[in-house]
Amino acid sequence: MSDLLAGLAPWPTGDFSVFGEVEQRPLSKIQKFVAAFLGRNWVAIPHVTHQDDADITQLEERRKAHNAAGGTKLTAVPLLVKALADGLAAFPQFNASLDPASGMLTLKKYVHVGVAVDTPGGLLVPVIRDCDRKSATQIAEEVAALSDKARTKGLSMAEMSGGCITLTSLGHIGGTGFTPIVNAPEVAILGVTRARPVPVPGDDGGIAWRQMLPLSLSYDHRVINGADAARFSRFIADRLAAADLFT
Repeated sequence: MSDLLAGLAPWPTGDFSVFGEVEQRPLSKIQKFVAAFLGRNWVAIPHVTHQDDADITQLEERRKAHNAAGGTKLTAVPLLVKALADGLAAFPQFNASLDPASGMLTLKKYVHVGVAVDTPGGLLVPVIRDCDRKSATQIAEEVAALSDKARTKGLSMAEMSGGCITLTSLGHIGGTGFTPIVNAPEVAILGVTRARPVPVPGDDGGIAWRQMLPLSLSYDHRVINGADAARFSRFIADRLAAADLFT
C-alpha cells in the first residue's frame, strides 16, 4: 500500500475559517473504521463497474402477492441475495479471494452474502451465511434481525466476517446507478438502485411497460475480466426475471 501512495501529493490542509464560518465534527468510530478499509480497497483494487438492467415485473407481482398472503414480508433484498447465491455457484471466480503477495486465488465452497446496512453511525455489512441452503423467507428474517442489531450497536465482528460477495441497495432512496467499492477480500459487489417503469416493444407490436431494476456490479479486474462480469450481471438479471427465487 505504501508503494501505491508514495508518489501522491500530500493531503491538502488549511484553516478553512478564513473563507467563512465552519464547524468541526469528529467522525464516528464506525466511520473511521470503514474509511480506513474503503480507502485501502479503492487504492489497491483496480475497480471496474458494469451496469445492466433486470426486468423484475413478474418478480414484483409475485412478491406483492406473497406479502398480501401474510407471513414474513419480503423486500427485494432477500430475492437479490438468492440470485447472488445462484450466481456464485454458476461463476466460481466470483466466490474467491486473491492474495496479491503470493498470487494465489482461494475459491470458496461456501456461499455467504454480505448485506450493507445504513445505520446512524455509518455503514455496516452483516453477513448472511449459507444463502444457497435457505429460502427467501429465511433470508428475509435474518436480514431483518441482523439489520436491527446493526442499528442498535449489537452486531459482532463475527457477524460481519466471512462474506463471499456484498449486496448494497439504494432502491429505497433512489438513483439510477453508482460505483460501489469492492469489500476486500471479496472480489465483487452488487449495487442496486430504484426500479423504474420502462417502455419496451410489446408482443402485439405496441408498447409494454416493464419494471426495470438497475444493477451496478463493481469487480476486481485482477481476478475478473469484463466479459465474465457482463455474463454474471446478465445471469443475475435473468434469475430475477425468472421470478422463481422464493424457495
